[in-house]
Amino acid sequence: MLRRNRLAVLGAAAAGTVTLAGVALPATASPAPPAPRAPSAIGWRACGDDGKAECATLRLPVDWSRPDGPTFGLAIARRKALDPGARVGTLVFGPGGPGDSGVQRVTRVESGIDRFSDRLRRRFDIVSFDPRGIGASNPVTCSADLLRAAPSPMIKSAAQFQATLDHNARVRADCRARTGPLYDHADTLSTVRDVDAIRAALGESKLTFHGSSYGTLLGEMYAETFPRRVRAMVLESVDDHSVPDARRFLTSELAAAQDSFEQFVAWCGRTQECALHGRDVRAVWRDLRARAARGELPDPSSPGAALPEFGLVLMAYKSFYGPDWAELASRLAALDASTPLKPGSRPAAAPAAGETATDPFTAQFCSDWSLPVRDYGEYARLMRRTEKVAPDMTFARPVMAISACLGWPQPVRNPQHRLRVRGSAPILLSNAVHDPATPYAWAQNVARQLGPAGRLLTYEGAGHGSYNRGPCMQNAIDAYLTSLTLPQPATTCPAV
Repeated sequence: MLRRNRLAVLGAAAAGTVTLAGVALPATASPAPPAPRAPSAIGWRACGDDGKAECATLRLPVDWSRPDGPTFGLAIARRKALDPGARVGTLVFGPGGPGDSGVQRVTRVESGIDRFSDRLRRRFDIVSFDPRGIGASNPVTCSADLLRAAPSPMIKSAAQFQATLDHNARVRADCRARTGPLYDHADTLSTVRDVDAIRAALGESKLTFHGSSYGTLLGEMYAETFPRRVRAMVLESVDDHSVPDARRFLTSELAAAQDSFEQFVAWCGRTQECALHGRDVRAVWRDLRARAARGELPDPSSPGAALPEFGLVLMAYKSFYGPDWAELASRLAALDASTPLKPGSRPAAAPAAGETATDPFTAQFCSDWSLPVRDYGEYARLMRRTEKVAPDMTFARPVMAISACLGWPQPVRNPQHRLRVRGSAPILLSNAVHDPATPYAWAQNVARQLGPAGRLLTYEGAGHGSYNRGPCMQNAIDAYLTSLTLPQPATTCPAV
């Protein structure tokens, strides 16, 4: 979640600048939109791996309630429709994370713009952005030493709980001082206003939007804030912002992680290509976790260093996104065959003192989710409950989200609530049944909250993300974005 880049600003986004203020209406209003600005208002410049993308910077208010106050630069990027004669309009992509770069999604060719089908690229200008506080958009900047010193989320005592609270307070003060006023305005509701500014600057009267993972929260809140400005909206791997508290957040998230582990074990059992085929995968996993807890498991990415138990679980959890089951099995088999380290082996090398790093996760997530935990007793009860729900994946990434937000000032800027979308165009949701990060139950619940405006398209397989899971999923989503044709209710697509 913490992605170090030593403040390497994306050069591709250092482009022309246009200032936009006051383009967003109050959250409860949805009258006819103001006259949109012409596309020429943006000073596009060539950028990208192949030089065929365009980049620019919008100057936007840090605090949308004070449009004449401090501003920041929002980095945006575009690739024009490949067939101008067949162009439908602009498709705005909402990146996930929090922490993903939408600019890189557009400017890169491999693992970037190739995410979108040729059909969409022919019919739409593809536009995305680095959300505020991320990438080239006034990144949240902190001491690398402090970020590296974050206590393990595997908190085992009241003293460790207090140490985490103290550390989080130091990090917040440091990041706020280095980042400036945007640190306290990194919430998704503020980003909703940024997206509406992009829409206006592009000259689009209505928004065509595709949000992925955390970008679905942005889409949900845009539809709630500006329902009559939505032309079409796809929410892929759906966040449910109505989950009310830390207990239900963790149990739903870790139940999904455990389900993905079960899918991996079943795959190994039936697939000879699995490096652990014919073995008791659960027993191997339990042994590896025990070795990691004792400090005896070597870290493959840092020779001579020990891989902590949380790092081992996180490695498996990340592999479920693909899912990359074959690679995970090979890595676990190699770890199982490795020579145990002597306890007390050196940790991974630390960066030089005084370096800075970016934290693209905490300021946004902790401003969007109110998940307070009163004390160590409550934290321990949470962990005991999640161990019952997810015995193999108890300490997956969502636990880090809880621990990183311990002590965050309440109330948060953008707390959870049930969606209230009235008057929006239809919204298409897509989700895998076995998604490790955004549970299928979340997508179902958001569809219920949207009511007649929502339509859920189900991918019957595994992994995080569903758009590129075969022609059934891709064709259904493309058809909706281009011609506004929704799939039939209860449509499912087979696993591939």
